[in-house]
Amino acid sequence: MFKKVLISEDLGSVSNGIVSVLEALHIGNFYQVQYCDDAYLKIKKANHDEQPFDLLITDLSFMADHRHQKYPSGEVLIEALKEEYPALKIIAYSVEDRPPKVRTVMLESKADAYVCKGRKGLQQLEEAIFKVYNSETYLSPQISNALRKTTTPEIDDFDIKMMKLLANGLSQDEISHHFKSRNINPNSLSAIEKRIIKLRNNFSAKNATQLISIAKDLGLI
Repeated sequence: MFKKVLISEDLGSVSNGIVSVLEALHIGNFYQVQYCDDAYLKIKKANHDEQPFDLLITDLSFMADHRHQKYPSGEVLIEALKEEYPALKIIAYSVEDRPPKVRTVMLESKADAYVCKGRKGLQQLEEAIFKVYNSETYLSPQISNALRKTTTPEIDDFDIKMMKLLANGLSQDEISHHFKSRNINPNSLSAIEKRIIKLRNNFSAKNATQLISIAKDLGLI
């Protein structure tokens, strides 16, 4: 079983629940932090001292305060750590259960498990720890189908980039110029207009503003 675990969670009550799971598994060597930056630094130092952590359990959303964070979310933290320390096992423990977010954390950030907080969250966390220890991935049952490509039909990376630019206030003409300057295709104004119309129809959005709002709610952007 894991020998050294780091908990990255800004809510004490949730962190205490995670601790109870670790103690039940007889994992006594664990540490707790409330900021993603602290988690990154602690893991970096542990590796430098040749006493690395075996497992990180992290929330995804952290409440912003006066302290500036290089890693403002668990999602960003996971991606950075997996790139530097691919052997580190990471479990995302979050209230967020929307499929697009699960896919991003598992497929792009490269987490080893995604556990949903809730009534059975701690039980599922224990199951995830065993799975991850045995080099298997784990998803909570309620999101077990989240990695299927059919969950969000007809949405690709191009659509995501385009909606992000719309969300940043760029007009369709400006998006066209942006794509042309970066050799991203299709990039004509008419192509951009058609894609936006298609997306609006897919999400039953009355206008581009509502489309962006829906995309944000779904965790797409």
